[in-house]
Amino acid sequence: MEKRFIGWWKQGFGKKLRTLHAWNGWIVLFLAISGILLYYAPIRTILGVVRVWLKQSHILAGLVSMMLVIMYLPMIRKHLRQLSKKRGQQVNLAFVLLLLAGWIFSGIILWQFQSFPPIWSNVAVIIHDSFTWIGVPYALYHSISRSRWIKAIKPVNGNSSTVIHPEKKAITEENHERNRVFSGPSNHHDKPHAVGVYQTAERKIISLFSRRSFLRVGLGTLLIAIVGPMFYRWLSSSIGGSTKKVASLPTPTTEGGMMPVPSPLPDSLPPLGGGAQGNFRIYTVTDMPVFTAKNWSFRIDGLVDHPKSWDWQSFLQMPRVVQVSDFHCVTGWSVYHCTWEGIPLSRMLEETGIQSKANVIKFYSGDGVYTDTLTLDQARMEDVMLVVLLDGKPIPQELGGPVRLIVPKMYAYKSVKWLHRIELIDHDHTGYWEERGYSNDAWVKG
Repeated sequence: MEKRFIGWWKQGFGKKLRTLHAWNGWIVLFLAISGILLYYAPIRTILGVVRVWLKQSHILAGLVSMMLVIMYLPMIRKHLRQLSKKRGQQVNLAFVLLLLAGWIFSGIILWQFQSFPPIWSNVAVIIHDSFTWIGVPYALYHSISRSRWIKAIKPVNGNSSTVIHPEKKAITEENHERNRVFSGPSNHHDKPHAVGVYQTAERKIISLFSRRSFLRVGLGTLLIAIVGPMFYRWLSSSIGGSTKKVASLPTPTTEGGMMPVPSPLPDSLPPLGGGAQGNFRIYTVTDMPVFTAKNWSFRIDGLVDHPKSWDWQSFLQMPRVVQVSDFHCVTGWSVYHCTWEGIPLSRMLEETGIQSKANVIKFYSGDGVYTDTLTLDQARMEDVMLVVLLDGKPIPQELGGPVRLIVPKMYAYKSVKWLHRIELIDHDHTGYWEERGYSNDAWVKG
């Protein structure tokens, strides 16, 4: 590797630039593909454990891209001198460097999210996503418009890009000769003004409607038409949206009749927190389970003196409380001021009589796959709840209803969705995402 680097550094300036450009092009291509796969929720679900490997590869590729930019920085002054008379290429270079800088700095924050307050990650994920929405189509346009196929269309008269066939060339020469005859003899002191204006306008029209220009404009218009509406919807939901459209989804049941909807407490409706601010991104590791009043049950067992179980009706009869807290995801987004209504976990644990040898609480998701844990001290925090309502409405299936765990001081992968069982154990258990590389220390900074 060292010999290759020394060999690259000894190359001429032009070759070094081309090599860096090629390397970075391939890296950006991989980052674009992997980033889109990690962003798109249905694909995330299909990827399963591969998602973790893909995320690590994405981070590694981002670090390589950062190193390429650092290698380029000592060359930037000389490169700008070469482009002193090429305004278009200067603008392109500045735009590309801006994109790379935005991707790198926001990516570092998202990578090291536990070192920063959630608001930093919130801003970083918006920057990272928005630069991707803009940068990927631009890179695609840049690659195609500067491809060999486009460049093969040779310019005419040094300022247009139309390929002139021999027949058309003969006609053009004949027209020029006719103009010369009708305008009479001329020399460099006496050129007919009308002919000069006509020829100038003709060159502008030919340049404007040249094949190369037409293809570039057409490609740019097509990309804007395809990406523009999707970008607008993403921007509206990411910056100006709310969770009301999510919270109004149907109660998660279709078989055997609807599950009875719990009556919200006065602090839930209207929401004590004023309504959740932000948007949930729906992630799952399996297909979403479907529950009904007939097949849903909840139990606490393991190292307890009084194992207990509930059906939906008896579960709703337990006293509930209301709290306002924020919801933070490791991928960078947050939903603020959520009004949760549910049962404090500490109260439920007290009623079962925890045995002295129990030290870990294991939570089971109704999907049959997902599990996670808390220590007894963590589970006894007053804001850890089993929630049934969000902003006065039933927890939708997509968000983990009818019952999910909420641990506000930790990242969301600790807040198990479709919760249906709690087990007290005397040994450590590695949760679903911790088993795949996530930290067991899920505390949110600040």
